[in-house]
Amino acid sequence: MPTAKRPTVCIDCRYIRERPSGIATIVQALVDHLPAMAPDLDFFFLKHPNAPARLSAAPNVREQVVSQEANGPATLLALPRFVDLRGVDLFHGTFNILPAGLTMPTVVTLCDVMWLKYPHWARSAGPRGRVETAFYQHGIRRALAKASRLVAISEATRSEIGTLDRGAWERTRVALEGVSADYRPLEGEEGRRAIEAARAKHLPDAKRYVLTVGQFAPYKNHVTVVRAFAAAFGDQPDVQLALVQRLGPGQKVLEPLARSLGVDRRVKFLSGIPLPELVALYNGAIALCHPSLYEGFGNCPAEAIACGCPVVTSNRSSMPEVSGVAAELVNPEDPDDVAAALRRVARDPAHAASMRARGLARAAELTWKAHAEKNLRTYRELLPG
Repeated sequence: MPTAKRPTVCIDCRYIRERPSGIATIVQALVDHLPAMAPDLDFFFLKHPNAPARLSAAPNVREQVVSQEANGPATLLALPRFVDLRGVDLFHGTFNILPAGLTMPTVVTLCDVMWLKYPHWARSAGPRGRVETAFYQHGIRRALAKASRLVAISEATRSEIGTLDRGAWERTRVALEGVSADYRPLEGEEGRRAIEAARAKHLPDAKRYVLTVGQFAPYKNHVTVVRAFAAAFGDQPDVQLALVQRLGPGQKVLEPLARSLGVDRRVKFLSGIPLPELVALYNGAIALCHPSLYEGFGNCPAEAIACGCPVVTSNRSSMPEVSGVAAELVNPEDPDDVAAALRRVARDPAHAASMRARGLARAAELTWKAHAEKNLRTYRELLPG
């Protein structure tokens, strides 16, 4: 009797490349865990030309470089023309869109549906923004309509899918993101030195500071961060605000606002922070201030609680789900509400300590292994046998 063919799962891993991103972290978790979790399956990884030479050394993995960009027209409209997908039993699109022309069962990771419901929060300015919106709306709508299964990164995202398409909601499974072990409390004398070194390097004049992390985009709501900081600490010259922004014209927009509120000398714009220093900044902060209007998951609050940093975040979208009982939940459209929460954390050491303990307990529940396991369960719903 001939040996039965082992099922093959193709995972599009092209977000793993030289630039860090939230989606790349999700995909890396699948690469790191799935081959060992499912030795009965074969995996076919599509990778970016700028990815590491080998994504996985597992014996049940083969890899192919695909020169077309992940979020590009060739992927959206004609991926099977560039990649031989014959023999693939399941295709996993990991970055929100479903390519056309796939004949096998498909899974799509859907981080959020912002491009459909709130495109003005996500798109670039001008003609580029109109092209982006059309591209992502087309790819996401195809995923909602045609993907065999959708994997949402939070219950909040699954609920948002349900407001658009009841059938897609029924086909959606939830796999909460994890948080890397790199984000952790820095303890003992060595930890204290690392925290102090990061503060001295990036915020040399600050005795204490509030931290905000994330790209500058409308939905991140950094204007409210600056207003809340001024309301909470306008009369405390020893407290600074550190805005760690990877993308966007944040300084150009926020610096004039800070000047008008009289706190411009205490609002610092940081970029290119190495991971160990970011971990140290989380550890040393009064709190992370993250009054985002919308998040598919919310990596920054998860990173902060894993470091033992108190979190002030929104009472909507996925933020309550991710933070659990660990955070101060606020109305993100009310700077005074945000400011009051920041003051409570800053002025009450016992309250801050309780938040740290609850945050560490919640962070321990957010593991990338669990995320990969839930994806694997979704695959097995669709694979032969």
